Amino acid sequence: MFEKEEVLRADARANRDRILEVARTAFAVSPDASLNSIAKAAGVGPGTLYRHFPNREALVLALYRKEIAELVDLAPTLTAEHPPLVAFRIWCDRLADYARIKHGIAEAIHTQTYRDLNQINLPVVGAIEHLLQACQKSGDFRTDVDSGDILMLLSFIWHIRPGVAGEYQAAKLLNVALDGLKVCHTEQESQK
Repeated sequence: MFEKEEVLRADARANRDRILEVARTAFAVSPDASLNSIAKAAGVGPGTLYRHFPNREALVLALYRKEIAELVDLAPTLTAEHPPLVAFRIWCDRLADYARIKHGIAEAIHTQTYRDLNQINLPVVGAIEHLLQACQKSGDFRTDVDSGDILMLLSFIWHIRPGVAGEYQAAKLLNVALDGLKVCHTEQESQK
């Protein structure tokens, strides 16, 4: 009996994860994707989808939480595998990718209360702080900026439209932002 319950729990987790993956893709293509089409593409019945996500808002919020958690978890992994400046850029590129996908679910996300979203977004500030400190410690970034400054600076990402033109614009603006954060040679010399 116990083994069967474990299999069911693992199966239920797999269904939930599959629904979220399909929903991510579906909402990126069309913000109006129906829950029934998501269930069908995930290979589950509508009842299974509704057991995990009783309404569209619950699905969207779960997807948003999953994306934010992945972004937050990525920061220390990147700084462990790359030089700080490279890690920061990769993380910002991932943030920009996520922002383009978010356009498909933005309306549903904004129906959630500000308090809910603030609690979900708070760990992002911690990830930015981690990356910023690594870049400042390595001497790549100016020391007169903090995570709030970086968050404000990167807020342009949420206004980038999906598509090739948006990808190009995001990359260009990230380059401008990174150039502004880098320590200039005169500042490095005055710190010695």
